[in-house]
Amino acid sequence: MTHFTANRAAYLRNHAWLAALGMGGAMAALWLAGNPHVWTGAVAGLGAVVVRGWYLASEELTAVWEIKGTSLTGPGERKIPLNQIDKLRSLGSFVQVITRSGDKHLIKYQADPAATITTIERARL
Repeated sequence: MTHFTANRAAYLRNHAWLAALGMGGAMAALWLAGNPHVWTGAVAGLGAVVVRGWYLASEELTAVWEIKGTSLTGPGERKIPLNQIDKLRSLGSFVQVITRSGDKHLIKYQADPAATITTIERARL
């Protein structure tokens, strides 16, 4: 049985990028609105991402995907037969699993998404 668990470093790296984008976006919105206190956007953007990251960490970092026999199983009772997987894509530290019926699933915060894809591809053979 093969396990895919979330990687804490990948989780923190993703949230650092999200914070940078949130800070820049909030500052740009305030600047476009003519607010003289543009710097508050950086504080708000950072604060929002820190709270989000802290709140979701216990759920996101405990998610486990497994290859069991002929299926890929995940959180929330997700079960994908390996022969029904159509595409596997890397999206940053995420691996997107697309089934033949069009369902999409994310294996989040992988330290090495390419290795995750390779492992699933090998199990499909």
